[in-house]
Amino acid sequence: MTLEFILRIFVAAILGGAIGLEREYREKAAGFRTHFLVALGSALFMIISAYGFEHALTSPEHRLDVSRIAAQVVTGIGFIGAGTIIFQKNTIRGLTTAAGVWVTAAIGLACGGGLYTLALASTLMVLLGLEAFNYWLRRIDNKRKKASHHKEEVTDSEE
Repeated sequence: MTLEFILRIFVAAILGGAIGLEREYREKAAGFRTHFLVALGSALFMIISAYGFEHALTSPEHRLDVSRIAAQVVTGIGFIGAGTIIFQKNTIRGLTTAAGVWVTAAIGLACGGGLYTLALASTLMVLLGLEAFNYWLRRIDNKRKKASHHKEEVTDSEE
């Protein structure tokens, strides 16, 4: 079982690292190391939650609720994510970074639970979403620049 646990945290670290590389490439505050550690830590917490207390609960009166530690991971990541969000001059920055760290924790929990396909599909969706978002932002920005440039040309020719 130990090799399976190592595989779980390894896959979590790789998937979290993939998201982190994209964020690092975009020069965001939370990059490779942050996402790598969040995914790995979340997977480890899930494994500990599900398997770490089996021997401590030997009497039938005690029950093991594996969701309790996983729920605390969500709370802790929410706290970290809140620290990345900055409101400055009527603009909010860091919201996507906070959401990325949050979903990376969920991917780590999925790996920790052995749900590799779900974790991989989620990672691909995150990367696709981040890239598609950047693509559409560039297109909108280019259209805005062209419209602004055209407006300047019209104004110049009228003078």
